[in-house]
Amino acid sequence: MTAAVETPTTSRSPSQNRQSVAVITAGFGQNFVLTTVSTFILVYLLQYAGVSTAGLAAVTVIITVSKIIDAVLDPVMGSIIDMTRSRWGKLRPYILFSAAPVAVLSALLFSVPDAVEPVQIAYFGVCYVLWSLAYTVCDVPFWGLIGSAFTTPVVRTRVIGMVRAFGAIALGLSTLGMPWLARLLSSGPATTASGWSLAVALTSVIGMGVFLLAFFFTRERTTSAASTGLTLRQLVTTLFKNTPLLMVLSGSILGFGRFIVQAGGAVFVVIAYGSEGTFTLVGAAIILGMVISSFTTPLLLRRISGRTLVVSSSLIAAALYLSMYLVGFANLVAILVFIFLTGLTLGVFLVAQATMIADAVDDAERRLGVRNDGISFAGLTFASKIMNALAVLVFGVFVVMAGYQSGVSVTPAMQNTVFVAITIVPAVSCVLSAIPFLFYRLGAPPATRE
Repeated sequence: MTAAVETPTTSRSPSQNRQSVAVITAGFGQNFVLTTVSTFILVYLLQYAGVSTAGLAAVTVIITVSKIIDAVLDPVMGSIIDMTRSRWGKLRPYILFSAAPVAVLSALLFSVPDAVEPVQIAYFGVCYVLWSLAYTVCDVPFWGLIGSAFTTPVVRTRVIGMVRAFGAIALGLSTLGMPWLARLLSSGPATTASGWSLAVALTSVIGMGVFLLAFFFTRERTTSAASTGLTLRQLVTTLFKNTPLLMVLSGSILGFGRFIVQAGGAVFVVIAYGSEGTFTLVGAAIILGMVISSFTTPLLLRRISGRTLVVSSSLIAAALYLSMYLVGFANLVAILVFIFLTGLTLGVFLVAQATMIADAVDDAERRLGVRNDGISFAGLTFASKIMNALAVLVFGVFVVMAGYQSGVSVTPAMQNTVFVAITIVPAVSCVLSAIPFLFYRLGAPPATRE
């Protein structure tokens, strides 16, 4: 397969503003679906599908192994993208054909049959593996498209910040709204499993429908570098010569603890405070922090390098998590303040991370004459999935160690064990995360590179 020298375009390409709106809105829809699955699947299985502690251990293994396998397949998906030639480019076709499978499989995940537990676990396992694969097909090209469609660093950084910010808003709306929607769609006064099934089916169809805007209203860039129809040798060679990209990915994976609150927060508040509804406050706190910092980080990146911003925010986050553990969870107001502040640091990290990867792709194009958006941004999704997998695994291990399952009497020891998982583990993780970013050598803030 020979390398092409330009990406297909049309004579009526949408304006940058129109493309920005399309990408931001598409990311909102996609994130709503992802957040719903990631945040509520364990709660649904424990509280509504009736899965036991032993069953939860099996589910945790399924999710973790599936995410690791799926993450390993991300570079494969990125390679397939970079090898693709089509009249729509190399990224947009995968956005078009992945939306429906993600919507359908998201709904099936929350429709576990009323059967013996081994059947339930097997059903969940099959659906989750397929859902993970389908989500990979939509997520890798989406992030690659952001890097391809927006050629100016300042504009691209702003779009990434907006995508992250509206992703956090989607997280908020899902976290706060899905329990109420499930209650509304349930028969009777209490929330039911069927209510969750209907709520997830409805929002998944709408969310992935909105995601299709990224296909219809964006175009990939024209470049003189080899960009489409790349060979596997070109992809592997340029990937391993891209040291800045590798530093971002390794630092991201070490920072998996940042995602533990999202992965297990809903279960933690049930254990700590005895009310699933309390998670709306915890969720609101972290989301508000993420939204504020996602909007403001592009402004900071005009003045401060991504490396400095990530390292400093990681160390600040570690101090906040440690302080939260020392204060304890008895004072809910104090916990909410800490969660808000850690949300600020998480938003900074997510915007800077994607921006630094995009800069690393541009740098590799200049140095090596190859633009490999697919496999490079597959690194972003690879790191995110490994981070989520490790977050779910570690939190699941702590829940099993605590001996929690629906209906048991919660003890102080049980509460403290789970509290360690969302405080001490993230603190250590954030410190380790900062180390590889110290070796990221790409230079100045975007404002000086317009």
